[in-house]
Amino acid sequence: MKFKTRSFLYFLSGLMIGILVVTGVSLKKIDSTATAVEVSPEGRPQYKWYAPMLPSGIDFCGEVVPLDREDVQEKLDREMIVNAYLHGTQLYILKLSGRYFPIIEERLKANGVPDDFKYVCIAESALNQNALSGVGAASFWQFMKDTGPNYGLEINDEVDERFNVVKATDAACHYFKDAYTKFGTWTGAAASYNCGQAGYANQCEFQKATNYYDMIFPDETNRYVFRILALKYLLSHPKLFGLMIEPVDKYKPLKSRVVEVDKTIANLTDFALENHTTYKMLKIYNPWLRGHKLTVRNGKKYEVELPNP
Repeated sequence: MKFKTRSFLYFLSGLMIGILVVTGVSLKKIDSTATAVEVSPEGRPQYKWYAPMLPSGIDFCGEVVPLDREDVQEKLDREMIVNAYLHGTQLYILKLSGRYFPIIEERLKANGVPDDFKYVCIAESALNQNALSGVGAASFWQFMKDTGPNYGLEINDEVDERFNVVKATDAACHYFKDAYTKFGTWTGAAASYNCGQAGYANQCEFQKATNYYDMIFPDETNRYVFRILALKYLLSHPKLFGLMIEPVDKYKPLKSRVVEVDKTIANLTDFALENHTTYKMLKIYNPWLRGHKLTVRNGKKYEVELPNP
């Protein structure tokens, strides 16, 4: 017992000496004015917050952002400052990206829409499938209830395909391609997702301009593209901003099997139990199922995902 105690004391002493040496070296290399935390005379930690560095250059869908312009720099700077310090939010988005980015990226590519639009989805919902705005916009891409059907989404009391990441992403792609054809740039298409195609077109006509960076909009649209750019830079370089996350930390895609349903399901709980799962898991895998039953019209089919047994 004496030997073990003495060994532990030697180990502890060595550990403390090591910490003091490392601390001393660190203090020599880093000026005290550059540290992130100081202690006040009362013993309270005083944190220092530094403005994040702007990228030397950035683009959206290959369209170069004119960072040589002071007004553009300042708008991006604002969104970098606002978003860089939302550490919990950004870490959670990075975790969710492991589950949803593979699906979103695949659908963007299949639809011929640039990969950068996945950051539009983050700007809209932070990849939260249950996101619901105060005006009723819902889920990943924040489609309104009366807008979704225009892009092929079924929305009623039992089915709401705004909550289906595949179908909602396809619908968003339909919008972006329409807007790109109309405005000639992906940047304009992204901005119009916030203010509407009619709103963007009206501003183009009134201001006699088409370049987003040469125009002024209501504050939300003024900030919208810059928020997307900030999210792109932050989440593409997480460790530069202290977001220490590894691939293994990200949530994995849900593994499922698909059951084709062509008849009305009177009770979704019974359906789940018959398929060796629970109502809870059925809703997790199919958030687009909004009621307790599923009415299937003649000739209609639904693909329902179930957990792998």
